[in-house]
Amino acid sequence: MHAIYDVAMEDGEVMDVKLAVEHAKAQINALFGEEGIKNVGLEEVMFDEKQAVWRVTIGFSRPWDEPKNALAALAGQNSFWRRAYKVVTMDDVTGNVISVKSVDVPE
Repeated sequence: MHAIYDVAMEDGEVMDVKLAVEHAKAQINALFGEEGIKNVGLEEVMFDEKQAVWRVTIGFSRPWDEPKNALAALAGQNSFWRRAYKVVTMDDVTGNVISVKSVDVPE
């Protein structure tokens, strides 16, 4: 299986939760940055010991998800940006990204 985006791990570097989150955010920015994403943030982290992978959920907003107009925002209608959520799965040993998947969240 080929990684989508290989992250160079330093010799002797051990993947921990902080590094997993850093690599996941870098992956999201590399894939979606040209779309003008904003509000990139950590939502959830899980380590799967059985498969030796990290699953990091990152949320962000896209320009087309912002409130439609200033008056609607002032009135409190659709005043919050919708968010997209992606789960980045990474190999614990190499740091290589295995997958980036969407998470469907009810509105």
